[in-house]
Amino acid sequence: MKLTFWKMHGLGNDFIVLDSRKSGFVPDAATAARLSERRFGIGADQVLVLLPSERADYRMVILNADGGEVEMCGNGIRCVAVFLRQRDKSRKRRYRIETLAGIMVPELKGDRVRVDMGEPVFAPERIPVKMEEPPVNRLIEVDGNRFYFTAVSMGNPHCVIPVDAVDGVPLAQVGFRLEHHRFFPNRANVEFVETISRDHLKVRVWERGAGETLACGTGACAALAAMVKLGQADRKAVVTLPGGDLEIEWAENNRLFMTGPAAMVFQGTVEV
Repeated sequence: MKLTFWKMHGLGNDFIVLDSRKSGFVPDAATAARLSERRFGIGADQVLVLLPSERADYRMVILNADGGEVEMCGNGIRCVAVFLRQRDKSRKRRYRIETLAGIMVPELKGDRVRVDMGEPVFAPERIPVKMEEPPVNRLIEVDGNRFYFTAVSMGNPHCVIPVDAVDGVPLAQVGFRLEHHRFFPNRANVEFVETISRDHLKVRVWERGAGETLACGTGACAALAAMVKLGQADRKAVVTLPGGDLEIEWAENNRLFMTGPAAMVFQGTVEV
């Protein structure tokens, strides 16, 4: 069949968006991986499928570039909010979107989107991470490289590693091995974080199932939460990723808020 899709991105973290609110169509893993392939497909870090929901306004299914389904995507949910505004020509500015990580609430603020990303979780069994003690500033080793990491869940697992300079990190070499480390039974997203100042962090991300990406919303939130936990950042900071900046705030009610842009690139059709 011919499938209509929309290509979108949030700071270069790019998506194939499928509006399946009427059809209910969700591609299988092999189809999602084929569509995401950059040389023989459309090309994307993730496929986002918009569906009806009995619990919220809509439901978002997120399929990584390898075809695996994941719990949450911060840049993706900003794109979905912009998609709904443009596609439905709605004046609505706030949506409740059901994800595997819970119901997320993106709110349109001019040309930017602010999202309540929920509370960061440091309990080992809920991340999950295979250790009994709190996973804060713990040693991890891959291929002779020793790092100290803090694990946190933003609805999906993250391994946050402070470094002096993110540009010097051999991410292509160590990212996959950290993602698949025995500490993480569900694998992990990996963030290397450089402190520019207490209100400015620089981050590079290796996303679970996608590899290095230009930006990651949940990763930016996890990076701030971990660095606050380590005493190296304020609760509100700019997080600079290769694709641009996100504003992250860990509010007094313990919830993290992310603000950033999202953009439509083009619409097309593809045979599946």
